[in-house]
Amino acid sequence: MIIVVGMADMHVTNNPEAVLVSYALGSCLGITLYDPLVKIGGILHFMLPNSKIDPQKARLNPWMFADSGTPRFFKEAYKLGAEKERLNVKIIGGSQVMDDSGYFNIGKKNYQALRKIFLLNHVEPHAEDVGGSVNRTIRLEVQSGRVWVKTSGNGEKEI
Repeated sequence: MIIVVGMADMHVTNNPEAVLVSYALGSCLGITLYDPLVKIGGILHFMLPNSKIDPQKARLNPWMFADSGTPRFFKEAYKLGAEKERLNVKIIGGSQVMDDSGYFNIGKKNYQALRKIFLLNHVEPHAEDVGGSVNRTIRLEVQSGRVWVKTSGNGEKEI
């Protein structure tokens, strides 16, 4: 069963038949989490680092921002029985796309914001596939916890 996680969206599940997929991560970041003991997996696909730029949007859709979406994402996994100490966390995306001058650096700012959140909450990612100038698609298989990243021209690889 394929579950698509859209932009500014997240999904956490304990359904072992589920495969979570998030497409077109450019400057956006995707976080995958997986608890191997209880087989809970999730993907968060956020767009921007800081909800202070638009508090109204953050109230309507906290998944749009790193600072409002990330803590809630982890809490959703905990509600299903995941435990922080067992989580396998991966970061994907944060490219510099459609900004050849590097003026906005949204991908880099997203990554910096996320790493700060992780540092404050003592979360250490197990793997990363970030930066560059390519779009990525991520796929998480809930039964096994395996994560694949697909980039244009480079095919798909497991991280």
